[in-house]
Amino acid sequence: MLAALRDAGWTNYSLFLREDGMLIGYCETDDFEAAQRAMEATDVNARWQAEMAPLFERGLSFDRLAEVFHLD
Repeated sequence: MLAALRDAGWTNYSLFLREDGMLIGYCETDDFEAAQRAMEATDVNARWQAEMAPLFERGLSFDRLAEVFHLD
């Protein structure tokens, strides 16, 4: 999975989990839509989605947040 993410252009990828179960992911990429399409085309992503589906109430969504501050 990690190799597939890197190959698809995902960098600096992190996941954060709150105690109540909210999961937030962070990544950097030059073209998010292209990186997402590249991952969707992989077998490893399909296997991961199938295996993780029972852990998600509503499935996965990619709600993008607006950056409001950056230190650099």
